[in-house]
Amino acid sequence: MPGAFTVEFFEDDDGRCPVTEWMEKELDDTQLAALLEAFALMLEARGVDVCATEWGRPLGDGLFEFRVRHTAEEIAHMFGEASDEAKTGAKVLLRVFFHPYGAKLLLLLGGYDKGEDPSEKRQAREIKRARKRLVVFQQRQARDRKRRRQG
Repeated sequence: MPGAFTVEFFEDDDGRCPVTEWMEKELDDTQLAALLEAFALMLEARGVDVCATEWGRPLGDGLFEFRVRHTAEEIAHMFGEASDEAKTGAKVLLRVFFHPYGAKLLLLLGGYDKGEDPSEKRQAREIKRARKRLVVFQQRQARDRKRRRQG
């Protein structure tokens, strides 16, 4: 059921959204279309259950990886959303790190083009960055809960 989960974007203390900046500045049209199609048809529909498929994997401590390996046309075709055969040829290999929380909310913490740099070192660096953002988010949540209790 598309739309069962809501995707939100992590904002740093300066109000910047690292994932939206990455999407806008670093992804080409093919990659962006693929990512948006995958969000709509897979991540928003299944949430953490994507990890029971080739689309995701748990990384531990509340962090999960969402994997996009197909073009928007291929994804639409997989989900019966396209009437024509999926066009192939373009390479898409994206990773997005997320954290589930609340009532069906998914917080996007980071992302990168694994096709550009498939090294383990890059993967580890991106996961570390996402974990730091998750800690910031969790600290904010704890402060907000404390304020509400005191208020």
